Amino acid sequence: MKALQYTRIGSHPEIVEIPKPAPGPGQVLLKVTAAGVCHSDEFVMGLSEEEYTGGGYPLPLTLGHEGAGIVEELGEGVEHLSVGDAVAVYGPWGCGRCQKCAEGKENYCLNAAAEGIKPPGLGAPGSMAEYMLVDDARHLVPLGDLDPVQNVSLTDAGLTPYHAIKTSLPKLGAGSFAVVIGTGGLGHVAIQILRALSGATVIALDVNDEKLALAKEVGAHHTVISDASAAEEIRRLTGGRGANAVFDFVGAEPTIATAVASAATEADVTIVGIGGGTAHVGFGSIAYDAALRVPYWGTRAELIEVLELARSGQVSVEVQRYSLDDGPKAYEALAAGTVRGRAVIVP
Repeated sequence: MKALQYTRIGSHPEIVEIPKPAPGPGQVLLKVTAAGVCHSDEFVMGLSEEEYTGGGYPLPLTLGHEGAGIVEELGEGVEHLSVGDAVAVYGPWGCGRCQKCAEGKENYCLNAAAEGIKPPGLGAPGSMAEYMLVDDARHLVPLGDLDPVQNVSLTDAGLTPYHAIKTSLPKLGAGSFAVVIGTGGLGHVAIQILRALSGATVIALDVNDEKLALAKEVGAHHTVISDASAAEEIRRLTGGRGANAVFDFVGAEPTIATAVASAATEADVTIVGIGGGTAHVGFGSIAYDAALRVPYWGTRAELIEVLELARSGQVSVEVQRYSLDDGPKAYEALAAGTVRGRAVIVP
């Protein structure tokens, strides 16, 4: 079968031919219908040889941690699934035994690091192939009649902001303000989630008017150019109070500085992006009693909720489609910053 793989440290992903996998006991083989492209893939492929091997990533690596497919074959002992079922893949795989996994929070599995458990596309073979092997049926969520291409990105680009926002909802009632920094793949979905679930006025930041146009289209009340004066403009828009919750989907040094400077008293500052920045906080450098969080992905239950938001029409993803053969071009577009919303590879 064809697969899009990262084959050499420092190289670009390429299309290769590999054997079609067969499911073992408890596993499920999917015929892939859609696979999302993400900056996390770029992050992994940008690691040095020491960082890559030290992180336990294999070579070659089939990319794709956002996946959807049709059940092709069931391994021995798999129940409650049938061949032909349309499913989405829950990506943050855990051990299934620890306290966090028992709570449904496999994204915070306590044993994953020690046992070498990695998500598909970020260690395990991913979804950018004609077929994908899923380690356990519990990592599959019914997709039903949702279009897999339109909704596959919700498994990360929807789930990750949903998880981040849901924790801050008690602070986002009527009259509150929420800031979204970065209106790309995750950010443009975050704006919709905030509009669907909260009473907050949403302020969106990005680096140019073209990117902010998408933010306006999906529901941002205000848009601000993300530069050195952005925090001052947020203070003006909030009557000097600052934002009750700030979600940084970039995570670079300048955007984190803006996020911290924009926070109101008792606000949440949530760093989601993996841009390599570091927050500098201390008495006098951030608003009183503000909390800073660095969440990771989301729970299986939250993925079900995100898909329900899509089913009700409250959340949708701006998608650019690529064939599997054109998969390398999707990563070129991602690196160039020309993807509007989310790139999706369709085998």
